[in-house]
Amino acid sequence: MAFMSEKLGAMFQRPQDENRDDVPWYMRYGARALGTVGGGLAIFLGLWNCLGIMLADVGCLLGGIWQMLAGFVAITIEAPCCCMFIEHVQTLSNLAESRPYWNRAALYCGIAIPGVLFCFGLGSLFGSGLIFATGVMYGMMGLGKKGTREDMAAAAGGGTLSPGVAPGTVGIPMGADPNATLMEDPDVWRPT
Repeated sequence: MAFMSEKLGAMFQRPQDENRDDVPWYMRYGARALGTVGGGLAIFLGLWNCLGIMLADVGCLLGGIWQMLAGFVAITIEAPCCCMFIEHVQTLSNLAESRPYWNRAALYCGIAIPGVLFCFGLGSLFGSGLIFATGVMYGMMGLGKKGTREDMAAAAGGGTLSPGVAPGTVGIPMGADPNATLMEDPDVWRPT
């Protein structure tokens, strides 16, 4: 019983990263839910693709095996509670949590593509597509929040930054005229 309580206690302790505070909660939990559901469906549809060996289609067998492995990796990283009786699942999940979002995006997009290349069909498109969509969501989270209108105008025009932005974060290219603006005031060019 102590083993079970250790596993459950370790599951709910996640490494905290103070740089991830700018990502909304619904994006974090949405990507996690999409990865979990997508991984489960990828395993099921990968098994369905493996039945293609009955028709002597070796490509679908390889694609199905790859898709099942990709689904297992997604479930292992996103929902380690589903695999808590496998020894090192929690350490793999903690390792993935401590990495930047773009690493997870590259992993998910990379492991989703070969399953479709081996066996092009609805099962592989849908199963691997959900894992790829999870990678896209993590990629968007890795990009961060969009800047304010004033910050974008300052970056385009080389003007002053809004309050709260460190000076020197937006540079002017070498040889450019610092007085030239790339973005005019919308009230000037808007038809009356």
